[in-house]
Amino acid sequence: MKNSLLDGKRILIVDDEVDVLETLSDFLSMCDITTAQTFEEAKQNIETKHFDIAVLDIMGVDGYKLLELAREKQIIPVMLTANALSVQDTMKSFQDGAVSYVPKEEMNQIETILNEVLEAQQKGKGFMRRWLERFDHYYEKKFGSDWKKENKEFWERFGYWV
Repeated sequence: MKNSLLDGKRILIVDDEVDVLETLSDFLSMCDITTAQTFEEAKQNIETKHFDIAVLDIMGVDGYKLLELAREKQIIPVMLTANALSVQDTMKSFQDGAVSYVPKEEMNQIETILNEVLEAQQKGKGFMRRWLERFDHYYEKKFGSDWKKENKEFWERFGYWV
Protein backbone atom coordinates (compact mmCIF):
# COMPACT_ATOMS: atom_id res chain seq x y z
CA MET A 1 0.00 0.00 0.00
CA LYS A 2 1.54 3.32 -1.08
CA ASN A 3 1.71 6.26 1.33
CA SER A 4 0.44 4.13 4.18
CA LEU A 5 -0.72 5.95 7.29
CA LEU A 6 0.97 3.06 9.08
CA ASP A 7 4.49 4.01 7.98
CA GLY A 8 6.61 4.23 11.11
CA LYS A 9 3.70 3.70 13.54
CA ARG A 10 4.58 1.93 16.76
CA ILE A 11 2.41 -1.16 17.08
CA LEU A 12 2.19 -3.68 19.90
CA ILE A 13 0.97 -7.11 18.81
CA VAL A 14 -0.08 -9.49 21.58
CA ASP A 15 -0.86 -13.14 20.94
CA ASP A 16 0.16 -16.40 22.60
CA GLU A 17 0.76 -17.99 19.16
CA VAL A 18 4.22 -17.29 17.70
CA ASP A 19 3.03 -17.90 14.12
CA VAL A 20 0.35 -15.20 14.49
CA LEU A 21 2.94 -12.73 15.82
CA GLU A 22 5.26 -13.51 12.91
CA THR A 23 2.50 -13.29 10.30
CA LEU A 24 1.17 -9.96 11.59
CA SER A 25 4.72 -8.59 11.84
CA ASP A 26 5.23 -9.51 8.17
CA PHE A 27 1.92 -7.89 7.14
CA LEU A 28 2.87 -4.72 9.04
CA SER A 29 6.53 -4.51 8.05
CA MET A 30 6.23 -0.75 7.45
CA CYS A 31 5.65 -0.29 11.19
CA ASP A 32 7.85 -0.38 14.28
CA ILE A 33 6.58 -3.66 15.78
CA THR A 34 6.84 -4.93 19.35
CA THR A 35 5.42 -8.36 20.10
CA ALA A 36 4.36 -10.01 23.35
CA GLN A 37 3.22 -13.57 24.03
CA THR A 38 1.92 -13.12 27.59
CA PHE A 39 -0.26 -10.71 29.51
CA GLU A 40 2.65 -9.76 31.77
CA GLU A 41 4.97 -8.98 28.85
CA ALA A 42 2.27 -6.95 27.11
CA LYS A 43 1.39 -5.06 30.29
CA GLN A 44 5.03 -4.13 30.86
CA ASN A 45 5.31 -2.88 27.27
CA ILE A 46 2.11 -0.83 27.56
CA GLU A 47 3.30 0.72 30.81
CA THR A 48 6.84 1.55 29.67
CA LYS A 49 6.69 2.31 25.94
CA HIS A 50 4.68 4.47 23.57
CA PHE A 51 2.44 2.75 21.01
CA ASP A 52 0.06 4.13 18.43
CA ILE A 53 -1.93 0.90 18.07
CA ALA A 54 -2.25 -2.35 20.01
CA VAL A 55 -3.47 -5.50 18.23
CA LEU A 56 -4.72 -7.73 21.04
CA ASP A 57 -5.71 -11.38 21.12
CA ILE A 58 -8.48 -12.14 23.62
CA MET A 59 -7.90 -15.72 24.76
CA GLY A 60 -4.67 -16.78 26.42
CA VAL A 61 -3.39 -13.25 27.13
CA ASP A 62 -6.33 -11.65 29.04
CA GLY A 63 -7.10 -9.44 26.07
CA TYR A 64 -9.96 -7.57 27.76
CA LYS A 65 -7.68 -6.42 30.58
CA LEU A 66 -5.08 -5.38 27.98
CA LEU A 67 -7.83 -3.51 26.13
CA GLU A 68 -8.52 -1.55 29.33
CA LEU A 69 -4.81 -0.79 29.82
CA ALA A 70 -4.43 0.31 26.17
CA ARG A 71 -7.41 2.66 26.45
CA GLU A 72 -5.95 4.18 29.64
CA LYS A 73 -2.72 4.92 27.73
CA GLN A 74 -4.65 6.27 24.72
CA ILE A 75 -3.39 3.48 22.48
CA ILE A 76 -5.78 2.59 19.66
CA PRO A 77 -6.95 -0.97 20.50
CA VAL A 78 -7.85 -3.54 17.84
CA MET A 79 -9.02 -6.97 18.93
CA LEU A 80 -7.95 -10.06 16.98
CA THR A 81 -9.37 -13.45 17.81
CA ALA A 82 -10.23 -16.96 16.73
CA ASN A 83 -11.46 -18.71 19.87
CA ALA A 84 -13.50 -15.77 21.19
CA LEU A 85 -15.20 -15.13 17.87
CA SER A 86 -18.82 -14.56 18.84
CA VAL A 87 -21.36 -11.80 18.55
CA GLN A 88 -21.19 -11.33 22.35
CA ASP A 89 -17.39 -10.96 22.37
CA THR A 90 -17.60 -8.59 19.42
CA MET A 91 -20.09 -6.42 21.28
CA LYS A 92 -18.06 -6.55 24.51
CA SER A 93 -14.94 -5.48 22.64
CA PHE A 94 -16.68 -2.45 21.12
CA GLN A 95 -18.41 -1.57 24.40
CA ASP A 96 -15.03 -1.69 26.18
CA GLY A 97 -13.44 0.67 23.65
CA ALA A 98 -11.96 -1.41 20.84
CA VAL A 99 -12.05 0.33 17.47
CA SER A 100 -12.12 -2.91 15.48
CA TYR A 101 -12.59 -6.64 15.96
CA VAL A 102 -10.79 -8.84 13.46
CA PRO A 103 -11.29 -12.60 13.07
CA LYS A 104 -7.86 -14.28 12.82
CA GLU A 105 -8.83 -15.93 9.57
CA GLU A 106 -9.18 -12.40 8.15
CA MET A 107 -5.87 -11.08 9.51
CA ASN A 108 -4.48 -10.85 5.98
CA GLN A 109 -6.54 -7.61 5.81
CA ILE A 110 -4.82 -6.07 8.86
CA GLU A 111 -2.85 -3.43 6.95
CA THR A 112 -5.97 -2.16 5.19
CA ILE A 113 -8.04 -2.26 8.38
CA LEU A 114 -5.46 -0.34 10.43
CA ASN A 115 -5.04 2.25 7.67
CA GLU A 116 -8.81 2.74 7.61
CA VAL A 117 -8.88 3.08 11.40
CA LEU A 118 -6.18 5.77 11.27
CA GLU A 119 -7.93 7.55 8.41
CA ALA A 120 -11.23 7.61 10.34
CA GLN A 121 -9.39 8.92 13.41
CA GLN A 122 -7.74 11.70 11.38
CA LYS A 123 -11.15 12.74 10.08
CA GLY A 124 -12.71 12.58 13.55
CA LYS A 125 -15.10 9.84 12.47
CA GLY A 126 -16.03 6.53 14.00
CA PHE A 127 -14.95 3.30 12.37
CA MET A 128 -17.96 1.13 13.25
CA ARG A 129 -19.86 1.61 9.98
CA ARG A 130 -16.78 0.62 7.97
CA TRP A 131 -16.21 -2.39 10.23
CA LEU A 132 -19.80 -3.52 9.65
CA GLU A 133 -19.48 -3.05 5.89
CA ARG A 134 -16.31 -5.15 5.88
CA PHE A 135 -17.43 -7.96 8.19
CA ASP A 136 -21.24 -8.12 7.93
CA HIS A 137 -21.08 -10.77 5.20
CA TYR A 138 -18.47 -12.76 7.18
CA TYR A 139 -20.68 -12.68 10.30
CA GLU A 140 -23.75 -13.64 8.26
CA LYS A 141 -21.92 -16.74 6.99
CA LYS A 142 -20.74 -17.60 10.50
CA PHE A 143 -23.80 -16.70 12.61
CA GLY A 144 -26.71 -16.50 10.17
CA SER A 145 -28.38 -13.61 8.36
CA ASP A 146 -30.18 -12.39 11.51
CA TRP A 147 -27.02 -12.10 13.63
CA LYS A 148 -27.62 -8.38 14.44
CA LYS A 149 -31.36 -8.58 15.10
CA GLU A 150 -31.10 -9.98 18.63
CA ASN A 151 -29.01 -6.92 19.63
CA LYS A 152 -30.68 -4.35 17.38
CA GLU A 153 -30.36 -1.48 19.87
CA PHE A 154 -26.63 -2.04 20.24
CA TRP A 155 -25.95 -1.88 16.49
CA GLU A 156 -28.29 1.10 16.04
CA ARG A 157 -26.21 3.07 18.57
CA PHE A 158 -23.36 2.85 16.11
CA GLY A 159 -25.48 4.20 13.29
CA TYR A 160 -26.21 0.81 11.82
CA TRP A 161 -29.87 -0.02 11.27
CA VAL A 162 -30.80 -3.66 11.39
